Amino acid sequence: MTITRGERPAHESAENQELARTLQRDLARDLDGEVQFDDYTRQLFARDASMYAITPLGVVFPRNADDVAAAVAAAAAHQVSVVPRGAGTSLAGQTVGPGLVLDLSRYMNNIVELDAGSGTALVEAGVVQDQLNRAASPWGLMFGPDTSTSNRATIGGMIGNNSAGSGSVRHGMTIDHVRELDVVLSDASRVLLDRVDEATRADRATRPTLEGALYRELPEIVRANYAAIADGFPAHWRRACGYRLDRLAREDTVFDLAKFVVGSEGTLAVATSALVDLVPKPSRTVIAVGHFTSVAGAIDATQDALACDPAAVELMDRTILDLSRRKIEYASLGDLLNGDPEALLFVSFSGDDEAELLGQLKRLTGMWSRNGHGYHTLRAVTPAQQASLLKVRKAGLGLLMAASEGTRRPLAFVEDTAVDPIHLTEYTRRFKEVLDRHEMTAGFYGHCSVGCLHIRPYLDLTDPADVVKMRSVAVEIKDLVAEYGGVNSSEHGDGLARSEFNREIFGDALYDAMRQVKRLFDPDNVLNPGKIVDAPSMTDNLRDAALPPAEPLRTRLSFEVIGAGAGSADGTGAMRAAADRCMNIGLCRKSGSGTMCPSYMATRKEEDSTRGRAAALVKALSEPDPRAALGDERLHEVLDLCLMCKACKSECPLGVDMATLKSEALSHHHDIHGVPLRSRLFGSIRFLNRLGSATAPLSNLPGRIPLVRRLMDRTVGIAPARPLPVFVRQNLTRWFRRRKNTTHPITQGTVTYLADSFTTFTEPDIGRAAVQLLERAGWDVRLESGVCCGRSSLSKGLVDDAKNKARHLADTLSKATEAGSPVVGCEPSCLMTLRDEHLSLLPDDPAVKDIAGRVRQVEELLVEAIDDGRLRPREDSWLAGRTLVYHGHCHQKAEVGTAATVALLNRIPGVSVVELDAGCCGMAGSFGFESEHYDVSMTVGEDRLFPAITAEPAETVVVATGVSCRQQIFHGTARDAWHPVQLLWEAVASE
Repeated sequence: MTITRGERPAHESAENQELARTLQRDLARDLDGEVQFDDYTRQLFARDASMYAITPLGVVFPRNADDVAAAVAAAAAHQVSVVPRGAGTSLAGQTVGPGLVLDLSRYMNNIVELDAGSGTALVEAGVVQDQLNRAASPWGLMFGPDTSTSNRATIGGMIGNNSAGSGSVRHGMTIDHVRELDVVLSDASRVLLDRVDEATRADRATRPTLEGALYRELPEIVRANYAAIADGFPAHWRRACGYRLDRLAREDTVFDLAKFVVGSEGTLAVATSALVDLVPKPSRTVIAVGHFTSVAGAIDATQDALACDPAAVELMDRTILDLSRRKIEYASLGDLLNGDPEALLFVSFSGDDEAELLGQLKRLTGMWSRNGHGYHTLRAVTPAQQASLLKVRKAGLGLLMAASEGTRRPLAFVEDTAVDPIHLTEYTRRFKEVLDRHEMTAGFYGHCSVGCLHIRPYLDLTDPADVVKMRSVAVEIKDLVAEYGGVNSSEHGDGLARSEFNREIFGDALYDAMRQVKRLFDPDNVLNPGKIVDAPSMTDNLRDAALPPAEPLRTRLSFEVIGAGAGSADGTGAMRAAADRCMNIGLCRKSGSGTMCPSYMATRKEEDSTRGRAAALVKALSEPDPRAALGDERLHEVLDLCLMCKACKSECPLGVDMATLKSEALSHHHDIHGVPLRSRLFGSIRFLNRLGSATAPLSNLPGRIPLVRRLMDRTVGIAPARPLPVFVRQNLTRWFRRRKNTTHPITQGTVTYLADSFTTFTEPDIGRAAVQLLERAGWDVRLESGVCCGRSSLSKGLVDDAKNKARHLADTLSKATEAGSPVVGCEPSCLMTLRDEHLSLLPDDPAVKDIAGRVRQVEELLVEAIDDGRLRPREDSWLAGRTLVYHGHCHQKAEVGTAATVALLNRIPGVSVVELDAGCCGMAGSFGFESEHYDVSMTVGEDRLFPAITAEPAETVVVATGVSCRQQIFHGTARDAWHPVQLLWEAVASE
């Protein structure tokens, strides 16, 4: 049993503090899982992906179903409510509440059994959809409801929500795929809910338990309200609202409580595991992407698409398209499009017969052409052609959120309505008229195949007038959707956003029947109260409205947030606004793809995700004395495992830059607690590496002596298992100074090569290869070797030192180089610092701005030289016929992407290039050297990178641009990794 202790806020009542202490003690006694009641943990779980925030009393991380039952029992004994939670990506506020939060995702995430023969899987509630799909894929199976959040959405959360996705036109909703549920009822009893015949139901009804009462009394509620059930539910089939009494009413011979509980948002029972059906996974998919001059035109084309039996029909309007072009992650979509469409319609056809799929595609394009729908249709037949399209299509929510300006955000309160697709054009037109009348803008995207559009108006809920406007629009849209027989929530649930309107939607009789259901299942109102029935106003518990004004805080770094600016002269609000951009959509909780967030992938802890850290910083920066709060040790526990990989800057759709936020927070921590010796050492890495090179090979001996390594572990916290860099006496600077002048003609002007603090002294062959290649390409190379960029200082929170180094380097480069001449380098972390962090350190320095604009990757110049014929790689180099497996550096991926490096490698004759999607290597500069971080560092590498490399045959050449990456790859796999310029030099150089 693990307990995280922390102070309760002083403003809490004595009674509430005593309740928390007593409940925490009881939970610690009764559970095997973890219990956290500290104020920071509570803040992390006060929000989901909705516009709401409610601080819970505490959080439990159960390890098994018995823990869940014990937690429910303890909470009920103390009259505390329970809020079940999966990934916390709910958009309507289902997973926030004032009681005890049960995080079922941290430990209860096992696939218990996968039976390919029966096409079923028994999974714990915390299993992620993509995790299940990866396990089912070798058997040609998958879970049918394919949500856009499949890389972090848990099966338990999908059951609570009755989730669906783009393929619901073919596969329906989660309720259609649940066979059995293991649940904990409100009396803490564990029961199995399944489909039973009348005889079995009658037998179970005799039991003198809450379970028995369900089998006795629920059929009576159905019979007494049969007419209301028949008339009260919306006509449209795609429903994620209310309690599904209609499911019970339509079955005369069977009674299925498992399906009945689906969509109940944790208000009737807590699902701990589920037996779910799997569906055949199609082996092929082809996509038609129609280009339209209006949203209405795209929607009009939906009926033709539906006539061709598609797997999905998805709309994306210009708002989403424009936002995608601003992000490195999604910018490649723009290269595929024809012209400048106002809307796209994605129509997917899936199956196993390629000829049949291509025939469907041809039929659709012919129908669109004959009926005048759209001006162009893009055919995406191969996975490579589809990759960019699918990536952007799944990122619609995040891209909309990225357009937030301060607290003016696209809000999910009318985003989940659905009508019969035949009415969608007219319905959407009238919907837009409502928005126009209230002077609102919104993005339009969603599932045209089932009449569901996700429309999110932009509002600022710190403005009371916008709160009033929001509710007015919600009422109008609720009435509008009813005119068309549609549903107010078709996949995102009721939660706090829509439950208020359920009496009007379902009618008094049916609503009262739903209240009877709630009282039957949960007589003491323990399970997630205030959702579906007896809910508060949708305008209560608003996240942004409850946040106090930010107190003054002078920051060392500039936090330029869209809509928030750089803050006032005293820094008021800017840093908090940077953290508060996070809208908790949870992309940082994904696994199996991308880089963000490596520490979460290793620990599965909410506090080790980008959004967890952002929430913790928002809490600290909302305190009366934010400077003191930034020195809080619990805050720095939350920040500690951030590897500062910067993946969140590009992969987080809102661009939450946690690396920069952590640097600033560390600097304030140092102000209060002092700078640790190890931080000072790593901040002086250029001096240490220069000294190590000057004294090599003697300087390499300490790293080989176990006694010295143990002493380093005890005194400064350097992990004894981590190999130290090997210093080279003939470093890059010494080689450059002593070598003969080049005889190659200068045709391109002068380029400055940044001799970084690492490869210069430990891998000088890389710099030598780069310099010689540039010279052969016609450049006059100037070596900048005297000044550190400050990257290491910044990573340790030594921001003032980093600022001085940035100013010195920028001044040196500005004075010593020709105006407009490029600055290149081979170590991405150092080079990218010039174009990113230096601007945050010195935003008004003209020299910094000048140099930042001149930074280029060395690969770019070398690709241009090869294409121009100035460099000619040999056809017969030893690399010909080899596979090059390339791992990109995190900072490079975040700032500029890896396209230039891949292009360079592809220009080496005869090679086959494979770019790994292996995330962060886990080394992250000094992080992997630190004793307390070594295990996490290796866990990150072992997640995907090490297995990918060890699976390659010995003749495969491993390539990595980052010095940390190469160190980690060698340590984890015993394989040497080359820098791309080394390989090009191998292909270019003479005998």
